[in-house]
Amino acid sequence: MIWDYITPGIPDELFERSENVPITKEDIRSIVLSKLRLRKNYSVIDVGCGSGSITVEVCLMVNSKNVYAIDSDENAIDLTKKNLDKFGVSANLIYSKAEEILPTLPTVDAIIVGGTKGKTEKIIELCISRLKKDGRLVIDTILIETMYKALRTIKREKMREIEVTQVTISKGKDVSSGTMLISRNPILILSATKK
Repeated sequence: MIWDYITPGIPDELFERSENVPITKEDIRSIVLSKLRLRKNYSVIDVGCGSGSITVEVCLMVNSKNVYAIDSDENAIDLTKKNLDKFGVSANLIYSKAEEILPTLPTVDAIIVGGTKGKTEKIIELCISRLKKDGRLVIDTILIETMYKALRTIKREKMREIEVTQVTISKGKDVSSGTMLISRNPILILSATKK
């Protein structure tokens, strides 16, 4: 087994990667997963699955066949499939625009949104409609505009336990005179619970 720990945060280098498909970095992924508050056998939707790093970790945590990974980029779906196979887990892969497929999916315990392609309000509304009572919604973004629209939407939908977190990670890099810290892009994480 590639990752035989129960803790999240699989190192990025263990995943198959592509220059054109984004990956949620391991440190951010750990925080996002903690905000989802998962339990075994939970059902989960990953909107904008990208490389599938979150999908893989969710599958390892919930031991469930009720994990759905959505992306409108065929390369992302292919890469997610490779990573699921690599880690020996499976999920329902869906090549589609989120706003088109979400209404057809069952209600679930948790949803992670990693991309909205400019349709933030519509996608967040659809996600909330697909959540069970007390279900968790977590959105991660690098764009302030996406955070603003997402926050406005979840407040309008009267969700509870709303939390906004900004995360800035720096990673050590060896240089000739020692170790320097290289900053990564700040990430905004929004989490909330459905009433």
